[in-house]
Amino acid sequence: MSDFRPILRPALAAKTAISSPQVKLSALPEGAIVHVLAQPGEHDMASFLRALGKGAVRSVSPGQWFIVGDEPMTHRDMKALLETLEPRATGIDQSGGRVRIRIEGSQAARVLSKGTAVDLSAGSLPVGQSATTLVGHIAAHITRINTDSFELMVLRGFAESLWDDLTRMSAEYR
Repeated sequence: MSDFRPILRPALAAKTAISSPQVKLSALPEGAIVHVLAQPGEHDMASFLRALGKGAVRSVSPGQWFIVGDEPMTHRDMKALLETLEPRATGIDQSGGRVRIRIEGSQAARVLSKGTAVDLSAGSLPVGQSATTLVGHIAAHITRINTDSFELMVLRGFAESLWDDLTRMSAEYR
């Protein structure tokens, strides 16, 4: 076993949050993100995942969800969660590989609409619903978490680029 220990730093540590009366952009804590893939034929997995109480559940696609939380999970807690999912589903720890960004305010949907073709109206994407899409050229997972608030999840290597794009797209509201 090696004595090497990586130094972890938040992917967006060098970025300054943006706040104005119309739009606010902030990096969410790099806590826990687990990608859950249900076994074929499993039903009502979303309810099962919510009942576990391990974090917020975000739909990805049929048979797939993210469980997200602001606090990191210990190795023991992660292992227990993954074992609890078996045999109904498989979980993959994505905590170090994905970053979450929040954009909120009265113009949040308008800012996002500059970069995505997803209909972000409350009727098409109500609170609690998610969509996987492109924001500009970057694949992102968008969840409406409140009336005027969205969570974007992106692969860690694209977090700074997405942040910079969102900063440019929100410039008129600062």
